[in-house]
Amino acid sequence: MKRWYLYLLTVPLGLVILAYLIVRWNSPIYFADIWSRDNQAKNTQSDVGKMPDVNAVPKDVLKLRQAHQLRPLTEREDGTKIQDLPNGIYGFSMCSVVSLSAKRGNTFSLEIQKHDGIVYYVGYASDEDIEKYLTRQKNFHILTSPHSRERASSLFEIPVEFVSKCEERPFKDGYLFDLFVTAIPELPT
Repeated sequence: MKRWYLYLLTVPLGLVILAYLIVRWNSPIYFADIWSRDNQAKNTQSDVGKMPDVNAVPKDVLKLRQAHQLRPLTEREDGTKIQDLPNGIYGFSMCSVVSLSAKRGNTFSLEIQKHDGIVYYVGYASDEDIEKYLTRQKNFHILTSPHSRERASSLFEIPVEFVSKCEERPFKDGYLFDLFVTAIPELPT
């Protein structure tokens, strides 16, 4: 009599497991993905405008690209070392700038431009930080963002070789980049 209850519980449980495995193997639907998508936080109307669209390109960046006659990095060039890339391109990278990506992705990486034989970080900073750079001060840092934000709405570019150290700092949904400049080399006259 006791075995009858054991069979009554085991057989339906076995059938449920078997049905799950059959559906799992024969179906392109991944239930775990559906579950995680349903439980992700949804953007509400109050969130609109708080998070910049990662792929949206501001007009001033477009103007800078046009002024330097830059073309985007191609998918074939994606991941290529910066020294092996031609002049007149732009791509995206974090601080290291060893190689460039063709797409910014969701990392909020900085735009990197290469023109006139020089590699530049391109981003937004405060007018005070940019003034330090323009007046050729020594031992300062520029807090840079890939997107315009409050108190850092001015676009600028700085040669990578002027930056002695770059640190990525998590900020909201992305990163800020702290560019340390010890000295700006004198230009030959």
